[in-house]
Amino acid sequence: MENNNTEHLREAVPERIENRSNRPAFYTVREAAKLLRVGPSTLYRIIRDGDFPAVRLRSRYVIPAVALERLVAEVDATGGVVDPSRIAAERRTAREVARVTGGAQW
Repeated sequence: MENNNTEHLREAVPERIENRSNRPAFYTVREAAKLLRVGPSTLYRIIRDGDFPAVRLRSRYVIPAVALERLVAEVDATGGVVDPSRIAAERRTAREVARVTGGAQW
């Protein structure tokens, strides 16, 4: 049986995904936290720890919509628990490997 939070996120995010012209490119931390059904302070802490993708604009953070879409896709693909910190770590490692091997374009 699916976790209620996962079901809520899948229902909320794909609604925006299907109609991309109306989909925001970014969510505020409060909006993303609401979709994820966690408190904003929890999401801020995870972001500051480097375990959730976000863009920092001076003192504010925004969450890329594509990050939430990928989270939903990963849950659908695996059918299990998804750890955003693992996904973030894998992306950081891939970027570092690309940078060291000359594949990254800065």
